[in-house]
Amino acid sequence: MLTLKSVQAGYGRLTVLKGISLHVRPGEVVTLIGGNGAGKSTALRAISGLLPPWRGTVEFDGADLTRLPPERIVALGLALVPEGRRVFASLSVTANLELGAFHRQDQKQVRRDLADIQERFPLLKERAAQPAGTLSGGEQQILAICRALMSRPRLLMLDEPSMGLAPRMVSQVYQILRELKDDGTTLLLIEQNARAALKLADRGYVLETGRIILDGAAAELQEDPEVQRAYLGKGYQEVWE
Repeated sequence: MLTLKSVQAGYGRLTVLKGISLHVRPGEVVTLIGGNGAGKSTALRAISGLLPPWRGTVEFDGADLTRLPPERIVALGLALVPEGRRVFASLSVTANLELGAFHRQDQKQVRRDLADIQERFPLLKERAAQPAGTLSGGEQQILAICRALMSRPRLLMLDEPSMGLAPRMVSQVYQILRELKDDGTTLLLIEQNARAALKLADRGYVLETGRIILDGAAAELQEDPEVQRAYLGKGYQEVWE
């Protein structure tokens, strides 16, 4: 479904991605793990059109995304839940959800999808008129995921969904991702919480200083001594048994 081939990208004169290649198959959950500054968020920005690659290609179902603007990429079926949630703080919860469907023309179905999401997540119905900025961090993360789902994505990308959340909310967010996986949603997940990400994922890539240094099945990466040493230490919180 998604293929990156030798992608280089960065900011100004700073090269962050140094020729990474990866792929995501339909129905898979793939995680990209690594420390701060490894280039994880830059990879998602390159895929979503927010940071056009300098070299290499990004393809989605055979379509070249490399020079497309972000709104065209969303319309093709890729949605990003950004780091830090980035909800529209002064707008209502419902307005944030509706903005997730900005490119859609099927307004009747949009209203049905909104009703379905509010039914699935009663919090979003209870707080429908409340400014999104008044929600807790965990509630904003749930809103950000649901806002992305309103675009009806074929591939959902998430950038550090557990960052800054209390353990209880991390567990709740990952339960949502587990349900999406069970529904067959294709996910590309960027995380520092490698233990949680690898428990959810089918496959993973380890990114270090802009290069992929290791990849494989998630279960194999969990058993890799180097991954255990660098990313699966006691500081990482278990989010489910």
